[in-house]
Order: sequence, then C-alpha cells, then structure tokens
Amino acid sequence: MRFAKISACLLALAAFGATPSTAHHSYSMFDMQRTIVLDATVVQFRWSNPHAFIRVNVQAGDEVELWSIEMTSPNNLVQEGWTRRTLRQGDRVQLYVHPLRSGAQGGSYAGVRLPDGSTLGEVE
Repeated sequence: MRFAKISACLLALAAFGATPSTAHHSYSMFDMQRTIVLDATVVQFRWSNPHAFIRVNVQAGDEVELWSIEMTSPNNLVQEGWTRRTLRQGDRVQLYVHPLRSGAQGGSYAGVRLPDGSTLGEVE
C-alpha cells in the first residue's frame, strides 16, 4: 500500500513538471515611457510564436544600424490588422518603438506607418 501511495505521488509530480510553462518575460528591458520613430528599411519580418519580430536597417549618419524590434504574438497582431504579409523585405516604413533601456539597437513595437501611408498600432 505504501509503495502505491509513493508511486502515485511521484506520478503526480512528474505530470505537474511536464505541464507547459505559462510564464512570460517582462518588458522591463524596454523604456515603455518613451517612443522613438525609426525611418527604416525592412530586412526581415518574422511571423512566429511566441513573438513576431521585425529587423530593419536604420540610417544613422554615415552608418547603417541593424535594429531588432520585438512584437507581440501573431494572434494579437491579427486583431490589430496585421497579416504575415504586412511587411516585405525592402519596404520603407516608419516604426514607432519603445527603445531598449540599455541603448542597444532594439525595441518593443508600438506602431508602424506602412509604405502606402496607412498605420497600425500606436502612431502619433
């Protein structure tokens, strides 16, 4: 009987440990109080879970900087009007982003002005 109880407890613990995690990282690495505008050329638009990403080139003086912009999940983006074909490589866009606190070339997506002038998200 004792062996059965121990086995049942171990099985329950193993099942609990196999459950997918619902934890998520915080946005503390981004300055959510600031929004900057990037005049950018799309290098890559990755439509994937758990987050979509946009990689863009941004002209900074004589240099071209590669920025990586983290977005929310495709499920959330669809509700805002996005599709997997909203951005294409070479598109010139204005990206509104909450920059990384570290000053590195990245940020969290806030909004975009597309090549045709239409907007998605929070655009000033």
